[in-house]
Amino acid sequence: MAERERWPLWLPTFLGLGISLYFLAPAEPPLWLGGAGAVGTLSLAWAVRKRPHHLLVALPLLALAAGFFTAQWRTAMVAHPVLERPTGLVRLQGMVAEVELLAEGGQRVLLDDVRVEVEGPSPRRVRLRLREDMDLAVGCRIAVTAQLIPPPQPSAPGAFDFARHAWFQELGAIGTMRGRPQILDEGEGQGAWATLNELRRVIARRILDLLPKDGSGAVAAALVTGETGAIPRKVLDDYRDSGLAHILSISGLHMGLAAGLVFFVVRGGLALVPAVALRRPIKKWAAVAALFTTFFYMLLAGAPVPTQRSFLMTGIVLVAVLLDRSALSMRLVAWAAVVVLLLTPEVLVGPSFQMSFAAVAALIAAYEVLSPRLAVWRAEHRGWAAAAGLYLAGVVVSTLVAGGATAVYGIYHFNRFAVWSVAANALAVPLSGVVMPFAALGLLLMPLGLDAWAWMFMGWGVAAINHVAAMVAGWPAAAISLPVLPLWGLVLFSFGLCWLVLWRRRWRLWGALSMVLGVAAMALDDPPDILVDGRGYAFGVRAADGTLLVNRGGRIQRETWARRAGPAAVERWPKRGRSNDGRLACDALGCVYRGAGIQVALVQQDEGIAAACDGSAQVVVAAVPIRQACRGAAAVVDRFDLWRRGAHALWLTEKGARIETVAEWQGDRPWAHRPHRRRKMAESSEVGDIMKDEDE
Repeated sequence: MAERERWPLWLPTFLGLGISLYFLAPAEPPLWLGGAGAVGTLSLAWAVRKRPHHLLVALPLLALAAGFFTAQWRTAMVAHPVLERPTGLVRLQGMVAEVELLAEGGQRVLLDDVRVEVEGPSPRRVRLRLREDMDLAVGCRIAVTAQLIPPPQPSAPGAFDFARHAWFQELGAIGTMRGRPQILDEGEGQGAWATLNELRRVIARRILDLLPKDGSGAVAAALVTGETGAIPRKVLDDYRDSGLAHILSISGLHMGLAAGLVFFVVRGGLALVPAVALRRPIKKWAAVAALFTTFFYMLLAGAPVPTQRSFLMTGIVLVAVLLDRSALSMRLVAWAAVVVLLLTPEVLVGPSFQMSFAAVAALIAAYEVLSPRLAVWRAEHRGWAAAAGLYLAGVVVSTLVAGGATAVYGIYHFNRFAVWSVAANALAVPLSGVVMPFAALGLLLMPLGLDAWAWMFMGWGVAAINHVAAMVAGWPAAAISLPVLPLWGLVLFSFGLCWLVLWRRRWRLWGALSMVLGVAAMALDDPPDILVDGRGYAFGVRAADGTLLVNRGGRIQRETWARRAGPAAVERWPKRGRSNDGRLACDALGCVYRGAGIQVALVQQDEGIAAACDGSAQVVVAAVPIRQACRGAAAVVDRFDLWRRGAHALWLTEKGARIETVAEWQGDRPWAHRPHRRRKMAESSEVGDIMKDEDE
């Protein structure tokens, strides 16, 4: 019964385990299954409520079943029509729900209540790219001509599943506007959420109009509104490679600064009035003001996962002030995680939730260990030098702890590791503390039209942070690419991290062993030898040095393939001739790739079928229909296979070719790849044009 007070902290862990089991299921389970499991485990827990040892088993089972059922219920509640196939030019109407400015010009517009005539289900929510910078107000209703495609499926088995992400966003299609939209209705009085979205757009545009558009203005707008679309790609890469990407996400740092600023300003201002300070609970009044401010900040930022978590934790602390109680920090994290998972269980499988909660839990656990020693050190050391040294040490230790807890999740999702993040954070975090007060002043003064000077000062601070990010990102080996971490390795690491941070006694250290074993799983990475997209438009093959040769494809696809199968090769795909290592040879009819003693024919035109199927190739991959033309090949992947199963990955071994597909990896889920009859002509160009817009 040791550490009994820590047992409730495992509630979100088992809740998350149940959610994970749902998303790992190979097929969509019936809704009654999750409901029956939840009711059954609840009945079991009630039956053994007076038997502590039995209850110790029943409650985790209840949390697991509740997580499974919550994910099922959420999936069913967001069910919506999804476009089945690419369209040509269509005329549609919709209400502007969100407008995001883009760094390369133009806007990304989210339309609700869409009306469009298409073959098959008609999507109700659509996201469109508008190349022009048009001042569209949130809430107005527009008519526009556009090309639409279904939410794109993963570009390789195991890659980011945008289709799943779109399902939980209730997004039925994406596309590109052609021409300028026609405003049908100004849409006044559209509701609170539309008003907030419009306010976010107005604030972002105001900041971008006043500050330079080379990065400082876009970053300043992101710190206030949470929208990062206007940040130039070079600046985004600098933040990621330097380990400062967390600054762009409105989370604990920003929420804590906002709450602290309002709390101390309100309390300090009221303390200047003796009649009020001596007779009224000004501390509680300040807590209420900070609570409403942080709630508004969360809504203004669009309520992403890190902001939700930060608001919940900050809110519980402020409520504790109102109730004259002290809040238990690790319990704050646990209950914040429970609330987020119950409301939006799908966030569990994304990097934002994983990295956000891992960082905060690790920091609190480290503080629990170090706080007694810090108290003794403070008592023995006084003065500004000691305070400055303690602050610097705090930044370094916090960066090391948070970076160590989140690095593996970043490796799993992005295959990147920022080497110099400690130095970058030591320089940039203090600057963030200077920047945020001016953001608050800018928001307060904007209704009066006196905000320009506040944004100017904020812009100077942001420019300094941008300079730090660019400087550190330019250091040698600032960001290194790492092998793919298998899912079971991430599970091992996560279990070990939970064991390490949730317990207090020495047995907690056994969690480090599980974490090390999880990280070591990267050594077992076996990247595919060949990748082909779901249209047969792009091929990727591994060179002898481990790099990836790609013939074509958009930026996002190339980056994804580079993460899954190796860094992009310096040399170009040989249109006619051989690659430097001799593995790939191409002519006018197609290409031949050799690996592990297996010859693979890569065909993209009908004229190359005969040469590919002459019996010399053991495996044939074709962007055109082959059907029964290659009877002698051991494995054939043709246009119909790509259409039915999406992108393919092939491993060549001495025993033959092993093939994995997106359809097999996704399973039979509501958001999964499903083939539908497509028009024979124009589909490739339509998809290519829209995906190019998405890449930009």
